[in-house]
Amino acid sequence: AMEGYFATEEQLAEAGEGWKSVGDVGYIDDEGYVYISDRKKDMIISGGMNIYPAEIEAVLYQHPDVMDVGVFGIPDDEWGEKVHAVVQPKAGRTIDMHEIEGFASERLAGYKRPRSWEFRDELPRTESGKLLKRVLRDEHWKDRQTGV
Repeated sequence: AMEGYFATEEQLAEAGEGWKSVGDVGYIDDEGYVYISDRKKDMIISGGMNIYPAEIEAVLYQHPDVMDVGVFGIPDDEWGEKVHAVVQPKAGRTIDMHEIEGFASERLAGYKRPRSWEFRDELPRTESGKLLKRVLRDEHWKDRQTGV
């Protein structure tokens, strides 16, 4: 539970009364437990389908050679956005493109599979360890509007 928002009076007035969104996406299971699954701002919309990067990242983290991963949408002329994965291999390991594509194909629905891949020695993170997905995403969205 939270006590309130850290915002200016102007921001609070703009938000209005009633329910407030904090931008989290989640679900409630059959027993009434609440699970937070992703952030709405990170959602990818590809061909009208809503795709949550956290689900794809969780699958890719299961690959034995993956150290770090970031998944986000990049511009696609046909679908609006397409799923893009940036992967950091574990030290001393290399990841074969066809092998990791097969790994993803076995575990993800077709529309959720990354359509493009990047491999990097390190992914940008804050001092507290949070992935700077915005930095990665902005490289692909320069001079374009995001779909979300």
